[in-house]
Amino acid sequence: MLKRIVLGLIVVVVVGIVGFGVFAWRPAIGKIAPPAPAAFAPEMVARGEVLAGAGYCSTCHTTKGGQPFAGGYPMKTGFGTIYSTNITPDAKTGIGTWSEAAFRRAMHQGVARNGAHLFPAFPYDHFTKLTDADVSALYAYMMTRTAVEAPAKRNSVPFPLNIRALQAGWKLLFFHPGRFEPDKAKSAEWNRGAYLAQGVSHCGACHTPRNALGAEKRDKAYAGALIDNWIAPPLTAANPSPAPWDRAELVAYLRTGISRYHGVAAGPMAPVVHDGLIKLPDADIQALAVYLADVDGAAARASSLAPALRKAAAADRLNVGPQTLPAARLYTTACASCHYNGVGQLNPLRPDLALNSAVNLDDPTNLIRVVLYGVSAKDGAPGVVMPSFNRFSDADVAELASYLRATRTDKPAWPNLDKKVAAVRAQGR
Repeated sequence: MLKRIVLGLIVVVVVGIVGFGVFAWRPAIGKIAPPAPAAFAPEMVARGEVLAGAGYCSTCHTTKGGQPFAGGYPMKTGFGTIYSTNITPDAKTGIGTWSEAAFRRAMHQGVARNGAHLFPAFPYDHFTKLTDADVSALYAYMMTRTAVEAPAKRNSVPFPLNIRALQAGWKLLFFHPGRFEPDKAKSAEWNRGAYLAQGVSHCGACHTPRNALGAEKRDKAYAGALIDNWIAPPLTAANPSPAPWDRAELVAYLRTGISRYHGVAAGPMAPVVHDGLIKLPDADIQALAVYLADVDGAAARASSLAPALRKAAAADRLNVGPQTLPAARLYTTACASCHYNGVGQLNPLRPDLALNSAVNLDDPTNLIRVVLYGVSAKDGAPGVVMPSFNRFSDADVAELASYLRATRTDKPAWPNLDKKVAAVRAQGR
């Protein structure tokens, strides 16, 4: 009897493995000769360039100091480091032998030309929403780039998670393929913004928390998440900034990287604005702003702006005149000359820290990173630099952060700031 039970279990396991293999299998799509750039209409290539900018393709597929789109950019995940691939039209190491059908399958289904399932670090769960016409334009753009021979770097995802077929199970649980469906109750402009944000710009990939298996928590869309050692703040009404992200603020921020009330783009958001969204026409930036302002619930919170500005102005005056507290003296010496708005006019190039999300977030990571490493001239406001205060001790940075939290917000104090500063410093830039 025991022998029959064991044999039965073996049969069930074998059948299950074979069945899953059949379920996970995808056929390879045949290679083609790399198409000549002249085969693509210039207007199609131009449209693809805009979409590639909106999708930050160069940001994720270009390693530091490397050739554009040649891959090698490290993406650290909870399952190991995944390196982006070469998407230039090189026939040996890139996608030069991929047909448009193979490219479309990768974008819409997350399957490579050879039939291997792609890791969701490539956000096909967002790209699946793109229209066939937009995928065709992206293909035209990528196939007209300079071919670069750059072999793929080996990922550090451990066994058995590195088995590509297992991604079919992940897709079964979390992937919902299909094109974007407009909300008929919303305007055409809102729907255009939603199409961009949910699709090619994949805003949720950074701003939505993930579950234990690395999938976005759809019930917490845009609720904020940790990305590349920074906090991507919530894009919903849960964003703790006292000033709501209304349409005007979003247009300014997404177009220039500068917001009058919220500060400047830094960290992973800087290349999104300056290298990606810069390619989008103004109408698309306006559409994104309409959609994201709605996600933020900005209209319902408009009345909160005036009280927030009055409170920020009062906090600003704390650092006028002689200071007795060590933390206040530290702020006055190192920060007040740039961040003081005592004339009554907010200067977007000198963010008011009472309004800034970095000071209001539940996690002090962003504030600590900016204090330690500053904001370079190519990030934030072009040509305007916030210096690094990396020579401050951990205790000094912690004291400064604690002071700002206490005097610029009504939020609870951040705990264990000394340890947090040390941890952020250890991460490096």
